[in-house]
Amino acid sequence: MRVAINGIGIAGPTLAYWLRAVGHDPVLFERAPALRTGGYMIDFWGLGYEIADRMGILPALEERSYRMKRLRMVDAAGREEAGLDLEPMRELLHGRFISLARSDLSAAIFGACDGVAARFGQSIGAIEQLDDGVLATFTDGQRERFDLVVGADGLHSHVRELAFGPEGLYEESLDCEVAAFRLAGYPRRDELTYVSHTVPGRQAARVSLRNDETLILLVCRTELVDRVPNNADAKTALRRVFRGVRWEVPEILDRMEEAEDFYFDHVSQIHLPRWFSGHVGLIGDAAACPSLLAGEGTGLGMAEAYVLAEELDRARGDVAGALAAYDRRLHAFIDHKQKAALRLRGFFAPRTALALKMRNIAVNAMSIRFVARRLLARSLDESLELPAWAPAAAG
Repeated sequence: MRVAINGIGIAGPTLAYWLRAVGHDPVLFERAPALRTGGYMIDFWGLGYEIADRMGILPALEERSYRMKRLRMVDAAGREEAGLDLEPMRELLHGRFISLARSDLSAAIFGACDGVAARFGQSIGAIEQLDDGVLATFTDGQRERFDLVVGADGLHSHVRELAFGPEGLYEESLDCEVAAFRLAGYPRRDELTYVSHTVPGRQAARVSLRNDETLILLVCRTELVDRVPNNADAKTALRRVFRGVRWEVPEILDRMEEAEDFYFDHVSQIHLPRWFSGHVGLIGDAAACPSLLAGEGTGLGMAEAYVLAEELDRARGDVAGALAAYDRRLHAFIDHKQKAALRLRGFFAPRTALALKMRNIAVNAMSIRFVARRLLARSLDESLELPAWAPAAAG
């Protein structure tokens, strides 16, 4: 089976790896000229960690990872007003919990895709559904037929737009804006600690990285922005929104211009009634983005890729049947994860001073070990069994 996968991020190469392992012919396409570097940090555990283990890439991930120890919420003077030890979570997960740059995870997965064709600087621009496949037209004008086209091209998926219509039909806003960027030589460092300062509607945070770099994360409520800006004027909007916020924010805003890998986007989720149309399927954020603030998107995207590969292998050429089975197995599970993610808005950007106070009380309560273990055990329950077919097939 020949499969076109649009997007070389996390879910796309994961799908390509498993399809190749069971004898199919995946081809990866990526609009960018090369793999992306830098980017924000993700927590990596659960389903994604298990799939990475089965792919044999954990040693590469461990080498680039951080084993974060603590969350610190500080006041304007830098004094801790709430904090959380991350060790109970790591214990519950039997040590299978790391943090790393999203780009490092993407590079490790792509590096495992030995023998998979990858075309950078070329992506799917148009599709024509056929009775037994899809005719894809690429951005350079080339046309090729595939048995299946998969959109793994993120929150703003072009494949999804081609197959299902404009993004606005399926996007649910979380009423937040987020920016992430790196600074070199930032003078304040708290190793293996996520440090944040929050005022109503806004949060600034930093994480110390290797090579004297610091990752900065800025989150604000959309209602504080006059209009949702694009990347060109996002920095101006952020300076206006965070003006007057104390702690280290003035220095962070002053140095924001130095950032070369500046990321900015509106925080939203994608809700589709189904993830397939004819011989076109969706995985990862293109299918059901839980939002950047959820912290689980990468693992869920890898799980979707893994299950879709298993269903395609089982279907023996019945693409429509495989897509329908994939959707049935995961849609309700992912819906549940998306609903859980909605609660995290209050962690990053509580709307009021009272909401901020209640967040800090909840975080401090989590520092009580038996409370932490009870709550974490409930939230870390994946309730999804991964099929065991692929390791044997991959040999």
